[in-house]
Amino acid sequence: MKREEIIQLFSKLGSILESVSEEKPYSGYETGLSQEEYESLVSLVNSVHVYNPWFTPLFVKKSMYGISTWLNEVELTKWLANYSFTNKPKRVGLIMAGNIPLVGFHDFLSVIMSGNIAVCKFSSNDNKLWPALIRLLQTIDNRFEALCEISEHKLGEIDAIIATGSDNSARYFEYYFSKYPHIIRKNRTSVAFLTGEETDDELEKLADDIFMYFGLGCRNISQLLVPKDFDIDRFFKGIYKYNEVVMNHHKYINNYDYNKAIYLLNREDVLENGFALVRYTNDLNSPLSVINCHRYETIEEASQLLLANRDKIQVIVGKGYTPFGASQTPALIDYADNIDTMAFLNGLR
Repeated sequence: MKREEIIQLFSKLGSILESVSEEKPYSGYETGLSQEEYESLVSLVNSVHVYNPWFTPLFVKKSMYGISTWLNEVELTKWLANYSFTNKPKRVGLIMAGNIPLVGFHDFLSVIMSGNIAVCKFSSNDNKLWPALIRLLQTIDNRFEALCEISEHKLGEIDAIIATGSDNSARYFEYYFSKYPHIIRKNRTSVAFLTGEETDDELEKLADDIFMYFGLGCRNISQLLVPKDFDIDRFFKGIYKYNEVVMNHHKYINNYDYNKAIYLLNREDVLENGFALVRYTNDLNSPLSVINCHRYETIEEASQLLLANRDKIQVIVGKGYTPFGASQTPALIDYADNIDTMAFLNGLR
């Protein structure tokens, strides 16, 4: 397939994902998808939580909508303008994480849009949505079948690898795939840098950065940097809109109850509002349901903390950084770990 044809294919996929995420009735005859196939996708979105309780319909739809904003002819053409399309495709292995729905889609899209072949190994936590998406692409254009393979066990023959996992799995990946050109993604997290001048609306948007996908993604905020005199009650008021979303999820509440009990037993100084714990520490990473908080004396102190941890931070939210509420909606040019995936793929020989 030519790049222009692939752009058209993914644009049709974008229309489908947008319709499903916004709960629109079937109107996709131009995509090549039948009403029965469309309704089957809707059913999967609403039932996949049976296989993975973290994949609630709300958050699956949010993920699909975010992806759909990339998948139109204008955005894809603009993104690809500075990258070449190979006529000598390489087989690029993709080892996907499964912490949030369809995580790794950008890597998948990059491999296909660079003219290469994606050899995919999906996480057991997300082995329903991904195959359904692949089938969608094949249904829209059966030529796509030549551009993507799904590996149920070990990856087959590959020329390069993009793998995502924890710091521990990254060490394994680096050893096992050392002979291949590779991108190995490790643990990262995100930080909110507050000045104390934030509006109530901005603090409500910050709640999306923290609690979307229950806080399981690397773009979720796990650390707050706040001025020493910041009123933490304003923060609790801003995040309250997620009260019912997380309180009605048994796995999240189990984590909350467990962490609260541990901190009480250890007599740690934590604040809580019934569904979130704020712990005063400058640690970047926090357990699920816990938000770390560091009160800084000066802006320079906070800036130095960010600089010292730049290799561990995915997103910084705040004035002058990523806008509040936007950490989970990256643009096509917002590469994970600040590694230009397309440049990597263009460099394969």
